[in-house]
Amino acid sequence: MKRILLFVLTNVLVVAVLGIVASLLGVNRYLTANGLNLGALLGYALVMGFGGAFISLLISKPLAKWSSGVRVIEQPQNADEAWILDVVRKFADKAQIGMPEVGIFEGDANAFATGAFKNSALVAVSTGLLQGMTREEVEAVIGHEIAHVANGDMVTMTLIQGVMNTFVVFLSRVIGYAVDSFLRKGDDRDTGPGMGYYITTIVLDIVLGFAAAMVVAWFSRHREFRADAGAAQLMGRKQPMLNALARLGGLHTAELPKSVAAFGIAGGIGQLFSTHPPLEERIAALQNS
Repeated sequence: MKRILLFVLTNVLVVAVLGIVASLLGVNRYLTANGLNLGALLGYALVMGFGGAFISLLISKPLAKWSSGVRVIEQPQNADEAWILDVVRKFADKAQIGMPEVGIFEGDANAFATGAFKNSALVAVSTGLLQGMTREEVEAVIGHEIAHVANGDMVTMTLIQGVMNTFVVFLSRVIGYAVDSFLRKGDDRDTGPGMGYYITTIVLDIVLGFAAAMVVAWFSRHREFRADAGAAQLMGRKQPMLNALARLGGLHTAELPKSVAAFGIAGGIGQLFSTHPPLEERIAALQNS
């Protein structure tokens, strides 16, 4: 709940700062004089930036179950499932969080954690992970996911995404209105926004959206290092996590749905947009921690 309140407060403060900066730079007076209600735009940016991210956080667990085909282990059907439940319970107790739901999904090696609250999260592992790793390595991967939950990474990343969304919505529309006003200078035929506004806004939504995605991915990569260290702490030593990371380098990993990609054990495309650092960097960071 504390992180949710922080999430709400951060978005409110972002909108307030945008309004103050616009006022100090005279942007407020210029745009208002040209027909733009900056206060309404700030409110719209808040709703879009905060609302969408908050809703995605609340539905993250059921969405992950559906999109990944996760089968939640209600009653263990075999010794492996009983062992996975025991490992998750052991780490959850050690991390002082509520027992997460535990699930299995079909596919190549991967695992993820998700959920709006750390005491009601979901931890899921793939069949490929169970088949391709030793039990000790799987245990380390589960520790990595529990560390994500204990660190509150789901809420933190949603907060960052919400802040980025707010900036994108606000800046694209302010710049779009300024461009449109310049292009239509002296044109009194219509007080509403013209094509310059719509074209500029669409282009900037795309361009700034890519820039925002790079910022979010950067934060995600840094939280992976922390989760690796958290797994080592839960295990009581680094070697199992180091072995699991090394093993991942030789396995074909499953691509996770976008909603949980940042919290998988592996994932991401391209250096700037990757949610995970290269395995070599993660191994080196853990060795040196």
